[in-house]
Amino acid sequence: MARPNIVGLGTIVGFTTAKSTANASELVFLDHPAASLNKVIKVNSIIVTNTTSAPVNATISLRSASGGGGTAFKLTNSTPVAAYSSLVVIDKASALYLEENRCLTITSSSASGLLDVTSSYEEIT
Repeated sequence: MARPNIVGLGTIVGFTTAKSTANASELVFLDHPAASLNKVIKVNSIIVTNTTSAPVNATISLRSASGGGGTAFKLTNSTPVAAYSSLVVIDKASALYLEENRCLTITSSSASGLLDVTSSYEEIT
């Protein structure tokens, strides 16, 4: 796995992505496959929004392999998200770097999903 020198930067490109859970299965919402040579992703924010009138629990995991594989390291673990509200999991003050062959996932406690996850990140090369 290459580890780019982020001091000697070439390019920083900003992105925002959003996904919705459809069920209680784990969903990859930000993937950094091994084929992304010499890139690192700086995750600036993760916001989870409950789209229903009942509380729903959210689990956000950093996975040790892309595509939802490897070991899950919890950033949140069954954290309640109140009805029609949002939970800020990561903000600019607590950003993290997503190395190659890693991913971030979300799991909803609801069989119907009912959670939206929005992530802002920078791709650094």
